[in-house]
Amino acid sequence: MDKNQATGLILFAAVILVYSLFFASTPEIPVEEVQTTAQTEPVQESQAAAMETQVEPENDSIVSASKIAKYGVLANLTSGEAQQTVLENDLIQVKVSSKGAEIEEVILKEFKSWSQEPLVLIDEESSKMAFTIESKMGNLNLNDLYFTPKLTTEQDEEGITTHILTLAAGTESGQLIQTFTLKDGSYEVHKSFKIDRYSGYFTGNSIQLTWADQVKAHEKDLAESRRKTQVNYYLASGSYENLGVGDDLEQEAVEEPVKWIGFSQRFFTAGLIADETFQNVNLAQSTPTDSSIVKYMETSLDIPLKDGSASYTFYFGPDNYKTLKKVTEGFEQNVDMGYFFVSWVNKYIIVNLFAFLEKYFSNYGIIIILIVFIIKLALSPLTYKSYIGMAKMRVIKPEIDELKEKYGDDPTKMQQEQMKLFGQLGVSPISGCLPMVFQMPFLFAMFFFFPNAIQLRQESFLWATDLSTYDTFINLPFTIPFYGSHVSLFTLLMTVSQIVYTHFNNQLTTATGPMKNLGYIMPVMFMFILNSYPAGLSFYYFVSNMVTFGQQAVIKLFVDDAKIRAKVEESKAKNVNKKKSKFQQKLEDAMKAAETNRKK
Repeated sequence: MDKNQATGLILFAAVILVYSLFFASTPEIPVEEVQTTAQTEPVQESQAAAMETQVEPENDSIVSASKIAKYGVLANLTSGEAQQTVLENDLIQVKVSSKGAEIEEVILKEFKSWSQEPLVLIDEESSKMAFTIESKMGNLNLNDLYFTPKLTTEQDEEGITTHILTLAAGTESGQLIQTFTLKDGSYEVHKSFKIDRYSGYFTGNSIQLTWADQVKAHEKDLAESRRKTQVNYYLASGSYENLGVGDDLEQEAVEEPVKWIGFSQRFFTAGLIADETFQNVNLAQSTPTDSSIVKYMETSLDIPLKDGSASYTFYFGPDNYKTLKKVTEGFEQNVDMGYFFVSWVNKYIIVNLFAFLEKYFSNYGIIIILIVFIIKLALSPLTYKSYIGMAKMRVIKPEIDELKEKYGDDPTKMQQEQMKLFGQLGVSPISGCLPMVFQMPFLFAMFFFFPNAIQLRQESFLWATDLSTYDTFINLPFTIPFYGSHVSLFTLLMTVSQIVYTHFNNQLTTATGPMKNLGYIMPVMFMFILNSYPAGLSFYYFVSNMVTFGQQAVIKLFVDDAKIRAKVEESKAKNVNKKKSKFQQKLEDAMKAAETNRKK
């Protein structure tokens, strides 16, 4: 080997050695990455140690820098993959997302929609809940954070199983814990929120909740569902309020603390119940005009934080009066039981009757018939008195006719003489009507009970496939104003029976003129009103009319007009020299004064 060759080999070896020492041992680091890392470290020196492992590729380091600026020590919790965890018992199934611990879907296991699909009370598309809390970085949306779910169960001494879903998210600085609790046999989901450490990071003393819900149609009759859907709420002072059932936009800023809020549909309610109270409550509802959505409902409120903790309860379940009454004070008012003068009938009599009969009978048509018999039996003394009162008026009709012939041109004198006659004969003109007045609360109570009775939902009887809505016997090719495009057979039967009853009743009374004809007009008016009401209501009225026929037929067997006339004559003899009572005298004086003023 000559000198030149030796020099070449030495230079080649030197090049290989230098390359292996300085280039081949580690990969080349891009200039951009070094620069970006250098810029990131001084931004948040206090969190650098916690975030170093996240800053590797170029794009991730940029996102991490923006997250650090927005979320601070919670930046690590904003990355993850959302997954659903199912919390369920024998009645409901609740799906909770690990992202934000948000309730995404609630299914009521016992019920089906009118199309016989699973009844989804709320879902991810129709219902949105956003939870925010003030922090030193600004308003923090808890829905942006990812939690780790853990599902466990516990059993108490009574053997009741409690299902617990715990979702935790934490860093070296602290931990956030959200817990859902659901007991077997319950529609109530209790939720708690807890901040563990994070000293100085959270500055707010409440959690702000915004809940927007597009109520989907679960019943066949969309119009009826809209009439029965509204936002209800209950003040801490003990007052029940609502936004009404109108179609226009309704909004309310509630100044007082609120105990609970209910997004109440016709048969189901999604509710929010405070452990103590909600503050700064705002409510809104509106009805879409061209949509299958029943209503839009929304609320925003503050949930107080005490020592970094807050808790409240969701209710996802049916509008069953006895079930709602066990939830919290006033919650049963999500079921409309009618005005105060009839609501007592439903609350204390009809609801309990239904609950009792349901234990022994599964057919709700039979239950309705039995309820009619029980109520008619209980009110039979009033029915008997009403019949006797009308019978007395019937047997003295000749005397009344004589007065009409004698004083027909002088209404005031006619009334005075009639009152005098009634006093002598011992007959009261209202004796036949007063017992009927006492029975009216029961008739009107049913008008409120049946349209809201979830017990009748999807229950069939005879030709009615669902007693909670109208029975369609004939579909009309046109729409009759105020009537509809269908014929309800139960409503038709009720109307015919009422007209027949009115005709029969007119034979027992002395009513004449417009009052006599009014009895025929009212059933026809109610036919138009009730044609689109639940079949259970029309069936109840029909059965009630038929039982009344039977009662009067039985009473007639034991009531003799001749005996009643004899008693009237006996009273006439006793009262021939009887002085007028103070009430009669005042009544006559008032009538005379009225007649004098009229003449003047």
